[in-house]
Amino acid sequence: MINPHPGLPEFDYVKPASLAEACQFLAQHAGEARPFSGGTDTFVRMRDGHWKEKYLVDVKGLDGTTLLDFDPINGLTIGAAVNMNRVATHPDIQRVYPALAEAAHSVASYQLRSRATIIGNICNSSPAGDTMGACLVYQGVLDVCGTAGARQEPLEGFFKGPGRNTLKPGDIVTAVHLPIPPKNHVGHYYKVNRNLVGDLAIVGVTAVGFRDSSVPSGYRFRLVLASVAPVPLTLVKAQAILADKPVSEETISQAAQVAMDECTPIDDVRGTARYRKYMVRNITRQAITDVWNAIKK
Repeated sequence: MINPHPGLPEFDYVKPASLAEACQFLAQHAGEARPFSGGTDTFVRMRDGHWKEKYLVDVKGLDGTTLLDFDPINGLTIGAAVNMNRVATHPDIQRVYPALAEAAHSVASYQLRSRATIIGNICNSSPAGDTMGACLVYQGVLDVCGTAGARQEPLEGFFKGPGRNTLKPGDIVTAVHLPIPPKNHVGHYYKVNRNLVGDLAIVGVTAVGFRDSSVPSGYRFRLVLASVAPVPLTLVKAQAILADKPVSEETISQAAQVAMDECTPIDDVRGTARYRKYMVRNITRQAITDVWNAIKK
């Protein structure tokens, strides 16, 4: 009988003394070295034979990666080693970035969230990642350290496909910055999965809404879907409908239908493409309605 989980392959554990050393090592061993922090995805994928790196480079604790800081002017900074539980329970995040707190809390179990990180979610770039939608609607910007030095990279345009993004060999994401959201915004994360807790999303919807006098409707929405396209899907057309037309039950239904038409899900063990499309329509409609009812008061 074949064991489907034969255990971890052999690898060398590397603990660099600085970010510069880590970046240099990763660049010199491109294709056979991988950075990791929590390791919740890394070790599963190595165990199952999907990743076969020879070196794992531990970046925990390097140069500010443990920082979790909120500033009422400059916004939120989440370091690469900050785990999901710290994010989900942080009072400023719950108050100012509620969709992110909800998304982080929805990830797997408490035990896994004590290791899993927001940056790991982003860098793994799985279309089913729960927290990437919140980081997108809150207009996140990444701090990236590479062999050419430090740079900032907006999350918009960062994701290129399942497991793919714009990072180059030697790059390490050290933090994500989220600016202060619009005043009195409302944000939520909605997730459909097979189990009440602990499962990947069949469909995930991140929704943020706020007043904006510069658009005809007087309101603006930011909407991102998870698990229904090769990358986290920003619903550009649905957002435009809600900005251009008076927000009503009819407009919300139209936006939800457009969301259903925009997504391109696949069949997998968690759900069929057809089921996902209908869930996108239904959950997007519910998300917009809930946010709208809160911001119009």
